[in-house]
Amino acid sequence: MITKVVSVLLGLLFYRSPVFKFTEDEVNEYERLYSDAVRNKSGIMYASTFPKFRFIQYIAMTKPVIMHGSNHKNIEQFELRKQTLFNGKYVEAIFGTKDGIWPLFYAVFDRSKVVGNFRNACLKVKASQSYYFFSITSETKNKVPWTSGMVYILPQDTFKMVSHSVVSFDEWISESPLLPITKIEVDPQDFYFIDKVATHKAEESLFISWIFYKRRIKRNVKVLS
Repeated sequence: MITKVVSVLLGLLFYRSPVFKFTEDEVNEYERLYSDAVRNKSGIMYASTFPKFRFIQYIAMTKPVIMHGSNHKNIEQFELRKQTLFNGKYVEAIFGTKDGIWPLFYAVFDRSKVVGNFRNACLKVKASQSYYFFSITSETKNKVPWTSGMVYILPQDTFKMVSHSVVSFDEWISESPLLPITKIEVDPQDFYFIDKVATHKAEESLFISWIFYKRRIKRNVKVLS
């Protein structure tokens, strides 16, 4: 009952992940692309007609891997870095996620153009349904902060999920340096929620950003239309 209530509430505030059902042709193509890259120890040369985000989500769902998005395209080894968890706690670790959509934001969002701050989340309810939130300041938006980037596919064995509560950020950390298994280059159009990025005032509370998130997206759609 609690899970259902929480899911309804999050659905009112944020956008749900699409429902992923993969065809046999998709699976065969995705398996070939991934196995070729792993065998050749190379990046994934994506030439499929299927959307790239679906491939990334398939690998995230079916392989013992963690995803990490970055503007940096040539990371050979991941090292520990001092960062903050969603709860503000400092850790020295490598960050990643089991979600296939969230890392695309970090791959194509150029943080060198951030003015003020930016806010985002991938929330899971009982490790099942995902809900997303993305917001940047108007000043950042005006600088057109989108670029090409890389989604790195990392081995999952040293990672642990940060939280196991009913609702949790899909945030995983590893406290051991590691090498990526492979990587795939992505562009802004590969980011599924590129048209669901709202704007907020840098000084406003996170709670306000959450409450008005969908309303701001709908308002922008009306202005554009």
